[in-house]
Amino acid sequence: MESHTVPQQPTVSIDALETFVELLARVDADPATDDFYSRLCEATCRLADMDRAVIFRYDGARRRVRAAGAYGIDLDVFADAQVNVETVRVARDSLVEDRVIEISSSLAEDVPEEYRSLITASNTLVCTPMAAAGRWLGVILSDRKPDRPPLSDSERYVLWTLGKTAALAAFARQATNKQAQARQLSERMDLAREVHESVIQRLFGIQLVFSSQAELSPAARQRIAAELQAALHDLRRALQRPLARQAPETNTTVLEEVERLRREHRDLRLVLTPGSEAVEIPKPIEPLAQSVLAEAVRNAHKHAKPSKIEVSLAIKDADTLVLDVVNDGIRGRARHSGMGLKLAALEALQFGGIVEFGERDPGWWRVRLAVPLDRS
Repeated sequence: MESHTVPQQPTVSIDALETFVELLARVDADPATDDFYSRLCEATCRLADMDRAVIFRYDGARRRVRAAGAYGIDLDVFADAQVNVETVRVARDSLVEDRVIEISSSLAEDVPEEYRSLITASNTLVCTPMAAAGRWLGVILSDRKPDRPPLSDSERYVLWTLGKTAALAAFARQATNKQAQARQLSERMDLAREVHESVIQRLFGIQLVFSSQAELSPAARQRIAAELQAALHDLRRALQRPLARQAPETNTTVLEEVERLRREHRDLRLVLTPGSEAVEIPKPIEPLAQSVLAEAVRNAHKHAKPSKIEVSLAIKDADTLVLDVVNDGIRGRARHSGMGLKLAALEALQFGGIVEFGERDPGWWRVRLAVPLDRS
């Protein structure tokens, strides 16, 4: 039977309902960590009588599918996983059909080669969709040892319900982010209104005085100077608000991101310069630095043909963090950078920093992030 068909006998116990409520209650408790997904894997094993479980989901911050939580198996096993619904057909089938699918040894060919050893002829491997309202989030892969009974209809239904719970929780997080974006938009509108009322009107009055071509007395000149100073002060105060976009939390580090990009783009020969490992990046700056790094590597991979990409971290003048990403792939006329780096440059302004990009030497393109540490 299909997993989303409710069995005739009651299948979701009070213990299961309590688990669902507990999981949903923790959505806001730790929105920036993957602990939620590891607990979901544990709940999957406990309620559906499985031995191991791992969740693969799409990570919008990292722009890829990754292993987000695990129970009974080391999550690091999947650190290098390069998977999506096109490369793992059984995951796509599970999401499209919205049902729990048991993966037999005959279906192992649909699984990436490096993970086929996890599938045996006697183990029961199950793929559970995490989807709701027609939107896909990911899948839960779980298994049980050969000495355990076959998967029952009740257990299928519990697994399917757990998948819905995971999707609901993830979408609740996304709704929270949308609310934050709405607040940010409201703040920007308030900024525009404030600039118009306090700055533009002052400047308009000064412009009227100058356009009259009347002779100005010393007192009038002092008044105009005072108005200009006040307008400049109001403008500076308004622009100090952190209204640019903010890079999402990634729960990783720049050094870990370098390793991930090195595995993902083996053809680019990504090199970390000596001494960079010793540089400590303040936690508030980490998402920004990772965003600049990923965008620089993405642009090099898309628009250039580098023989290598050099990444360096340093502290300059004892108070400024500098991230440089340099590649030697410029051929002919250099291309302008895309929107990603321009948005990162706006975000860097919140920290008093800058993002520079352009041709450094003939054939070499550099992206640089410089952020004062006292603003982090």
